[in-house]
Amino acid sequence: MHNIEPFYNWRHIYVSEEDDRSPFYGRTYSEFEYSQTVYNYYIHPQWDDFGSRTLYLKVLIADYEEHYAVIELLGEWNDAVENDIMELKREVLDKFLEEGIYKFILVAENVLNFHSDGRDYYEELQEDVMEEKGWVVCLNMPEQTQYDFKRAHLDKFVELQELPNWRTYKPFHLFRKLDTELEMRLNS
Repeated sequence: MHNIEPFYNWRHIYVSEEDDRSPFYGRTYSEFEYSQTVYNYYIHPQWDDFGSRTLYLKVLIADYEEHYAVIELLGEWNDAVENDIMELKREVLDKFLEEGIYKFILVAENVLNFHSDGRDYYEELQEDVMEEKGWVVCLNMPEQTQYDFKRAHLDKFVELQELPNWRTYKPFHLFRKLDTELEMRLNS
């Protein structure tokens, strides 16, 4: 797991630790000191801790004019033990909602497991983003992780999408593609 780095090709456009509206503003990172773990596995030091012991993230872009953020996730999404959705919502998504972002793309291809424990925070998140006609998309969640997510009926609140080549898009084009697809689906 220590070899999995957050996606860096958009760093010339956005750096979350330099964004004074980001929850991660002012953070410093080591390139050589591996201190964070998911269970017994060290992870790359560029991932951000937001209060979970098993799930980490990196804000790849937050566009305040277009009202969207792309956030990459790594680890195990565990609501049953860690209450990760509450931590994610309170410590990251709510902060961006306060700044006018209400469309979230969560890149979940490195989310290895999902353990459910309820729907309250998902319902609350959906209500918060829907007030502004927003949405939450989980992009490229692995099939076995999707199975558990769907079994808990959470795909009613968070849209599951597949786009294997998302890295080839510029941030705005990725956002526009997903936004257009969701608008067409919601309007039909």
